[in-house]
Amino acid sequence: MRSPGHPTISRRALVAAAATTAATVPGAVDAQTAPAAIATPSPGAPAMAKFSLRVNGAARELELDPRTTLLDALREHLQLTGSKKGCDHGQCGACTVIVEGRRIYSCLTLAVMHEGEAVTTIEGLGQPDNLHPMQAAFVKHDGYQCGYCTPGQICASVAMLDEIKAGIPSHVSADLVATAQVTPEEIRERMSGNICRCGAYSNIVDAITEVAGRQA
Repeated sequence: MRSPGHPTISRRALVAAAATTAATVPGAVDAQTAPAAIATPSPGAPAMAKFSLRVNGAARELELDPRTTLLDALREHLQLTGSKKGCDHGQCGACTVIVEGRRIYSCLTLAVMHEGEAVTTIEGLGQPDNLHPMQAAFVKHDGYQCGYCTPGQICASVAMLDEIKAGIPSHVSADLVATAQVTPEEIRERMSGNICRCGAYSNIVDAITEVAGRQA
């Protein structure tokens, strides 16, 4: 029952009035433009970073999202796919490269952090017709099966022998002052961060031992 003195309005008129009001509200989003609005980059998105690396002896200029890892910069932007993405958590060693003479997991560091530094990947150690001694030793001793971890194993091996020459001890070094000897125990300890899921460890030790013997 309608109250005396109150205006009446039909349901159809009410719906029409509501639709008209919604269309005139400032800032209302049109349904057809909603996808474009959602795709608009966030105002807080990081700006691209320009920097340079010296990769395998050549200067390389990059402009990347500053959150890009060194591994992704090498693989996705410089097409140096020898360095492998295994666990992407720094636990398998497949992505090991040499930066300024030190071996590092390239999946755990940002590319922009190495502005101007020298980076050596497996492609920079040797070529099929001119193998690095460590590459040749891995082939000779069959230090791989599937080969996925091999680039990281070889880069780590080369840098590891340089660490021993520099007098850097390991957990199993008997004397922390004297230069460590290249023993199977030292090799296994120092290479423990590089996993070979095929289990070619004994052959890897043989390959490293041979190269170390030549360098002695």
